[in-house]
Amino acid sequence: METKPIKNCFRDGAISSSFIGDSIGKHQTKTSIGAHQIFLGQVRADEIDGQIVTGIEYSAHEEMANKVFQRIREKAFEQFDLTCMHIYHSLGLVQTGEICLFVFVSSKHRKEAMRAVEFVVEEIKFKAPVFGKEILKNSEHVWKVNK
Repeated sequence: METKPIKNCFRDGAISSSFIGDSIGKHQTKTSIGAHQIFLGQVRADEIDGQIVTGIEYSAHEEMANKVFQRIREKAFEQFDLTCMHIYHSLGLVQTGEICLFVFVSSKHRKEAMRAVEFVVEEIKFKAPVFGKEILKNSEHVWKVNK
């Protein structure tokens, strides 16, 4: 069995709308695709102890996280009839309102894509060794808790 190389799923800083648009545009030539489902995780301006979150500083054990992303991807392809899938996660500072997670799933039919993207996002949230420190308006940093 051929082992695929581990893909680097990390992007420095926020994931730009142009990157997202380019990623979508590259799939227009793949005419077996009937549906795309996209999840965009955006940094919220939550309130913590009376302070507003201004951004999140993301860090990760990159090698381990990329292996986890690959296992999630492989599991999704086993469970759903997918054409392709991409996962991108930010590292470093992402300001409120900016995108920090981009999951892009394609399949022949919409229901498969919709179910797959939910599966992938939940797996990432609970299994990937990616960590966020929320930066508060008073410059305090607190570890983010995934919900």
